[in-house]
Amino acid sequence: MAHNASPDNATDTRTVPARTQDRPTEVTAAGIARLAGVGRAAVSNWRRRHADFPKPVGGTETSPAFALREIEQWLRDQGKLAEVPLRERVWQQLVGHPAGAAAALRQAGAVLLLAHDRPAAWQQLRAAADDAELTGVLPAVLDAVLAARLGPGHPVRGLTREALAPSAALVRATGDLAAADGAAAAYDFLLGRHLDANPRQYTLTPPGPAALMAELAAVAGPSGTVLDPACGAGALLAAARERSAEESDAGERDAGEGEAGESDAPVTLYGQEADADLAALTALRLALGAPDAQVRVRAADTLRADAFPDLAADAVLVHPPFNERNWGHDELAYDPRWEYGFPARTESELAWVQHALARLREGGTAVLLMPPAAASRRSGRRIRADLLRRGALRAVIALPAGAAPPNGVPLHLWVLRKPGTTPPAPQLLVVDAAGPAPGPAAGRDKPDWQTVRTTAVEAWRTFDRDGGIEEQPGVRRSLAAIDLLDDDVDLAPARHLPPPAAAGGPAELARIRERLTTTLARTTALTPRPDGGAAGPARWPLTTVGELARSGALVLRAGGAGTAPAGGAAPAVLTDHDVIGGDAPSGTLPEAPASGPAEEPVLLQAGDVVVPVLGGGAVARVTDDSTAGAALGRNLTLLRPDPAALDPWFLAGFLRGTANNRQASSYASTATRLDVRRLQLPRLPLADQRRYGQRFRDLAAFEGALRLTARLGEQLVQGLHDGLTDGSVTPD
Repeated sequence: MAHNASPDNATDTRTVPARTQDRPTEVTAAGIARLAGVGRAAVSNWRRRHADFPKPVGGTETSPAFALREIEQWLRDQGKLAEVPLRERVWQQLVGHPAGAAAALRQAGAVLLLAHDRPAAWQQLRAAADDAELTGVLPAVLDAVLAARLGPGHPVRGLTREALAPSAALVRATGDLAAADGAAAAYDFLLGRHLDANPRQYTLTPPGPAALMAELAAVAGPSGTVLDPACGAGALLAAARERSAEESDAGERDAGEGEAGESDAPVTLYGQEADADLAALTALRLALGAPDAQVRVRAADTLRADAFPDLAADAVLVHPPFNERNWGHDELAYDPRWEYGFPARTESELAWVQHALARLREGGTAVLLMPPAAASRRSGRRIRADLLRRGALRAVIALPAGAAPPNGVPLHLWVLRKPGTTPPAPQLLVVDAAGPAPGPAAGRDKPDWQTVRTTAVEAWRTFDRDGGIEEQPGVRRSLAAIDLLDDDVDLAPARHLPPPAAAGGPAELARIRERLTTTLARTTALTPRPDGGAAGPARWPLTTVGELARSGALVLRAGGAGTAPAGGAAPAVLTDHDVIGGDAPSGTLPEAPASGPAEEPVLLQAGDVVVPVLGGGAVARVTDDSTAGAALGRNLTLLRPDPAALDPWFLAGFLRGTANNRQASSYASTATRLDVRRLQLPRLPLADQRRYGQRFRDLAAFEGALRLTARLGEQLVQGLHDGLTDGSVTPD
């Protein structure tokens, strides 16, 4: 879904001006770094130190662009590049195309579809005598394959002779990439990198919510036709197709080999997107990724110009644009889709809800990803009330924060069912799949989607089958619609779910109190005594962390890099909040982009010293066996001392000195940053280091006991407050 799209772009017939057709493919400094496998700083050094480095041919003074062929030749001459990988060559041709990356990707996708659907025709074209002949014949062939696969009125436009004239090298390289990787994998790579490179242009639906929405829609049975009227990059339709394929495979296993069931019929995917470029790219993605499905994608504003007015789909999946004001309120006042009431200008999401219901068959299911405000805004209460009375709105499921953009807001899923001639008794299922609110150290780590999925799907499946569900405090509950029809019609799950038993009930509170008593006694025993010492500060000879790193006494590594391998186990991430709070690693690695392999993170070893670089606090943590193997998070620096030269506890203890941190910190208008290399520590023999290290280790044990005491005390106090207020604990 592209929120900056305009319906005026629905048909793209742009051609490339003749003067740009001979422009060389360009590459930026970042692209050069990717080609050579180095950082951008290395490219800047090459430009300064080598007089023969190619001169810029475009771009700006701060972001110059270079001719790709000249760069490749220079890298080969310097021995810095044996051969440009085919994927990188195609990508650089895309981003340097005179018509822009989106137009070039549209051309490449069409060629990949031709190579996939009509390989013999593509091979015949590939053997054309010259580039002019290839690009001259190609438009008619592409139009034929696109019309056959995507139907008339498809959004992949602008593939004219003039537009393809500068693309001969791109066309041939794309065909080679299809032969090497397969057409679908090649397009996934190119589209994934394009989306990664333009994160502000597109609002994408992450895989977790997309798969969950498709599974919720499929609870009622196989979906032969699926519509996404705001399809964006096609994540929801792709998830629906994958779900249909899983059900088909399961049906074959259950029925026996060779016996087809009703789920074997190919699914038909309908999509509509206001951004013409994105609609074209999505149509190609679905056509290549779902060869057994019929794909119909159109480029137009759905609410103003519905491309499928007569459709009666089995399922509708939507991640609509949120908080739209210019959705067509003034033009659409008498639209027949507003069966449940005319949405206010500020209620664009309720317009999408009613559009989804209007395009369902009787008994069909719609699942929408909604902002939480849509469940409680007073301007939408009349429509919400009518949705409840008529049994159209069946469930509201709260997701954890971070499920989808905007990541700081816990979004909702609305599950709707188009009423038939005998609507069900008006009941609403409310589910809180988010779990308890995270503490201040939790950050924005990814939700546990397995737990979220299990909670949501099991609740909806039981409710849909039985018409009600057993109440689980804090998690799920079914409500009679009449109980919700008050002045607010507030459908937020948190407002209707009874809280779980306070801290697990009186028995759990007793266990917390027992642990607190034991911990208080241990804390008292660990309380250190300041022994007498010299009258003034010691005058040791000092060294810095930077000097120690240069001498090899320790290794410095910065955190933040690394991605999770696709389908493999990924280590937990030690975040700066974990270090400051003394907690176990709580973060998760980001998924590797579709455009490349996973990046190796920095893994911790026992004895490493970890220092946060932001915030202005004096903190250093020694890694133990329980933390070893975790990945180093952002805004952290790792110091790995040589045990023959440095004691890790001695190192961590002196790094925590207040004066030490003050002299090594720099101050901006909104933050304090620590330069770890400037931190100082005394030059002492290893035996003396170990004496100090043991004292610092004892202080760390005392500090850990204090933290545990504070946490247990907070749990006991809050648990007793909750128990007294909900009646599970008596005041006697």
